[in-house]
Amino acid sequence: MIKANRIRWILLSFALAYGITEADVPDETQTTSLNFERLSSLEKPFATQIGNFTVAASGVLDIALNRDRENKNSSTDFTGNFQINALTQLPNRWHLGLSYFGQYTDRDNLDSGLSTDSDYVDNASISIGSYWGRFLAGNVSGVVREQTRRFRGAGNADLEFDNFLGELDERGGGYVGRFGPWVFSSVVDDESHYDFGAVYQRPYGTRDYRLTLRLNKGTYISPNGADQYSTRGIGIVGELVYGSTVFDCGVGRENFSIARTSVERRYASVGVRKKFGQLSFSLEGHSGQIANNKERSAAIGIQYDIARGLSANLGFNQSKAKATVNDHAFIDNNDSSSTASIRYSF
Repeated sequence: MIKANRIRWILLSFALAYGITEADVPDETQTTSLNFERLSSLEKPFATQIGNFTVAASGVLDIALNRDRENKNSSTDFTGNFQINALTQLPNRWHLGLSYFGQYTDRDNLDSGLSTDSDYVDNASISIGSYWGRFLAGNVSGVVREQTRRFRGAGNADLEFDNFLGELDERGGGYVGRFGPWVFSSVVDDESHYDFGAVYQRPYGTRDYRLTLRLNKGTYISPNGADQYSTRGIGIVGELVYGSTVFDCGVGRENFSIARTSVERRYASVGVRKKFGQLSFSLEGHSGQIANNKERSAAIGIQYDIARGLSANLGFNQSKAKATVNDHAFIDNNDSSSTASIRYSF
């Protein structure tokens, strides 16, 4: 695995050294983002022409100091991810796209001096499309979520529970199509679970409005790993952009069923993100209820842009939720952390 990771990074470095520029970057409606993780690049991808393919690459390097206030532990975290998209046009004018995303994470406990968590995850997909949209296949389970989610917080903010608990399998097929101000997306996995999304966005006067709808059928596994629930969820997100300020709100409802037991979850999340020159700030909060038990979370994020792609980031995150169903733990989360990092996005 380590050798494979090094080979991927060497290939990425070679691609970036292969005369890559920002010219001829594929249009975002023709490519697929497979980055479903917390850290994503906001920079315009670098691109070059290799044969009949336009190849675009983007990525993030992040070195962080994390303090878990609940467990009184400190750690250093390294995260590096990248995505490569290759796009070409077929003789019938359809667009064929190949996408690969990889992320390596490593955490070292400062108290013990030991590496406590090291992992590499990746996603790959193939797509084909034209004016009628794009069909996707591969690790595309998070495509609809990324299309319909609330805006990410600044810096190291990471709002917990701001999503359905029910998930799809990683592999499946999907569709994304834009029709005027509407974007429709869908994913179906090999277990017949699904995610459907619709996004409406357009400006009115000096403001930009965005409204999303998401329908989900998935699976949720309890913390003990013994109970597997079938889930169905519906979520709505509203967003208002005025100048350099983003206001958004998301509400959702999710039902869990196993044997003859049914559990209901309702939640709401709100947030504001503001940019003051080189400084970005976000404040988010979440409140929900699972089987008459409360779930709460909050996140504060700060980002200072040092130079293009280089930034200093802070994050303060807190979450708590505990619920029991049929004498089994349904959810058990109690976390409070502070994170400071230096990040380079390319």
